[in-house]
Amino acid sequence: MERKWWHEKTAYQIYPKSFMDGNGDGIGDLKGITQKLDYLKGLGIGIVWISPIYRSPFVDQGYDISDYYGVDPVFGTMEDMDELLAEAKKRDIRIVMDLVVNHCSDRHEWFQKALKDPFGKYGDYFYIKEGKNGKPPCNWRSYFGGSVWERLPGYENLFYLHMFAKEQPDLNWENPELRQEIYRMIRWWLEKGIAGFRLDAIINIKKDLRFQDFPADRDDGLCAPAVMVRHAKGVHDFLREMKREAFAPYQAFTIGELFDFRPEEMELYIGKNGCFESIFDFSPHVLGGGEKGWYDRKPVTPDAFRNAVYESKRMSQSIGMMANIIENHDEPRGASRYLPEAGRNETGKKMLAGISLMTIGLPFLYQGQEIGMTNKRFRSIEEVDDINTLDEYQVTLGQGFDEAEALQIVAEMSRDNARTPMQWSSDLYAGFSKAVPWLRENDNYREINVAEQEGRADSVLSFYKKLIALRTDPVYTEAVVYGEQIPVLEEETNFIGFYRKGAEKTLLVLANYRKEKREVTISQAIKKVIIDNCEDRDCREHLIAKTGEGSRISMEGYQFLVVEVGN
Repeated sequence: MERKWWHEKTAYQIYPKSFMDGNGDGIGDLKGITQKLDYLKGLGIGIVWISPIYRSPFVDQGYDISDYYGVDPVFGTMEDMDELLAEAKKRDIRIVMDLVVNHCSDRHEWFQKALKDPFGKYGDYFYIKEGKNGKPPCNWRSYFGGSVWERLPGYENLFYLHMFAKEQPDLNWENPELRQEIYRMIRWWLEKGIAGFRLDAIINIKKDLRFQDFPADRDDGLCAPAVMVRHAKGVHDFLREMKREAFAPYQAFTIGELFDFRPEEMELYIGKNGCFESIFDFSPHVLGGGEKGWYDRKPVTPDAFRNAVYESKRMSQSIGMMANIIENHDEPRGASRYLPEAGRNETGKKMLAGISLMTIGLPFLYQGQEIGMTNKRFRSIEEVDDINTLDEYQVTLGQGFDEAEALQIVAEMSRDNARTPMQWSSDLYAGFSKAVPWLRENDNYREINVAEQEGRADSVLSFYKKLIALRTDPVYTEAVVYGEQIPVLEEETNFIGFYRKGAEKTLLVLANYRKEKREVTISQAIKKVIIDNCEDRDCREHLIAKTGEGSRISMEGYQFLVVEVGN
């Protein structure tokens, strides 16, 4: 693997609307982010990805962009953006922005012009097709439910395609003029000094141009959008061109959001000559998914989580470095999703942190993850803002569940769980704002917040700082960042174990993914305990005993260990 500047960094995602309110209007903004740069620096963060701050009607919370060159007034001004870039640079923090170019907003100038003349220049910036006897051209389902086709206003048999909300028309990447518009915009932002982009839903830019029906997979007669993606051919041609014309001249850091890529094509994405620097490892996130909807989901078991992590690293580590995530703005909180009820405490949260940061890859934290924020308790569907959750609520009601049952089902997976305000303190509104937040704070902010954990050596926040610091420790960087990941004790259930083998040091990572104690035996002697999530807790016992040339390790429930062993 060719070594890059970003390999030893730790990254952090900011959802700006909910991170910090700098002007007291209840909505997070760019000034709020700038105010918290010292916090991020102290945490050990080197890369910050900021979700969209472009002008938008906010149908999909900023992922519907109406002006790629403008900062939405809700977040501040371009001068605020310039200040953020300058202050981040002083702290050696690189800023990465969201690049949303599969679609734009229906309020964008291009789409407004297409509405006036669907057969003209701007009509070809989108997928506008004739229907079949007044019905949509094909039976693809959008990611947010319903058909991907929406009737073009004023035309009986013309439809435009939207893989997401109807207010997010897909851009026609087959049009070279449209692609050049996008590349100009990318270069403009890179000239301003951003380090690169996270590429949203990027695999969707290539469509199956046959626009044919596929077998329906639900009662609505439609098929999942992933089916179309699997049939689409040629996305790499677009991605290679974008890299050549927009990213490469600036040596931009790029990370792709790819849910539906073919594993055999990994080298095309992150290999030596890949389209991106990295892609997110979503292998744990797709676990338990139901084909019928959220009501059809299954709980994620510790062993399924472990197997997903093992398999993705077996596949990727000889090719390139994926990015490890527990949660993001589109997912529920990791502590609520991946930890059994008995493990949803600080010990379990530290274990989950350790697994993520010690697995080979670029760690990406999501705001609040470092203090163990959890899912919110929604009392009614009126408290929900997320368009995806509202659609799944209707799907669930349609399956015969009552309102209370449907709310409980969708609340577990709602994207709003991750979008509640960052919990800075026990002050009013969690210290996020002096005004009522745009989305109400989680009720548990008085118990879980930064201020309380910053002053406590055994907090989840302190544990994250230890893990992050290990990546830049000259003694262990080679093993933690670049060392081969080799599974161990795979026969154990509810357990994760692997070596990180560097040229000079070998670390052993062990996680007892259950509430009951256990003993495990390894063939090497333990040289040193590096990380232990029970170190400052009553749950720690004298845990290591020699057994001949090896070691017997006694582990408490949800205990996480990193130990140095002989090479």
